[in-house]
Amino acid sequence: MTRLSVNINKFATLRNARGGDNPNLVQTAKDCERFGAQGITVHPRPDERHITTKDVYDLKEMVTTEFNIEGYPDGRFMKIVEEVKPDQVTLVPDPPSALTSNAGWDTIKNEHMLREVVSQIKSYGVRTSIFIEPINDMMDGAKKCETDRIELYTERYASAYKNDPLNAVESYKIASGHAKKIGLELNAGHDLDLTNLKFLTQQIPYLKEVSIGHALVCDALYFGLENTIQMYLRELNNI
Repeated sequence: MTRLSVNINKFATLRNARGGDNPNLVQTAKDCERFGAQGITVHPRPDERHITTKDVYDLKEMVTTEFNIEGYPDGRFMKIVEEVKPDQVTLVPDPPSALTSNAGWDTIKNEHMLREVVSQIKSYGVRTSIFIEPINDMMDGAKKCETDRIELYTERYASAYKNDPLNAVESYKIASGHAKKIGLELNAGHDLDLTNLKFLTQQIPYLKEVSIGHALVCDALYFGLENTIQMYLRELNNI
């Protein structure tokens, strides 16, 4: 079964827009878990425009499912990882000013750096995942970096899904099959929602985890958080 990790960045964006502590991030994470989420994801960017460094440490004390921290491996990020030791670290190639993740790693060009970072993170007893595009050569590069998993960057799939689902998923099926063949486990994330999630998991049934934030938070405004998480879980279970 593919697990659902809720990215709570946008809840933090809402809190920060007004200041104070509403919504409370710790309580939000507790509620996500209580409603069925199997993981919590955060992306603590340097400008702290949503998740703050303090949030990461606060959440580490209470997350009882799987805690996934994603981000660019600069010194600040690596210090957080070393001290918090989450269940999983997802490496993304975002520059500090990026609005959101908008590309995967070039694992060939960045092999030396990624290999060192992956080795360091794994020395803490933490699972690693590298955010990449559905390209076989990038999968091979990730394998050389000795990462445990890769996370498929699914923006291109989501954009093309409405017009041609089979064509939209084809490169993801090919690359995922290759990744599985060479011994990489797979996650997926970016622009997945209630319209395109089930088809992706039907076509790639061995996905370990999807990380979903923006769409899930938007849906929660209409359906409520508990109902929304249950709706996403039903899609993942192909009900």
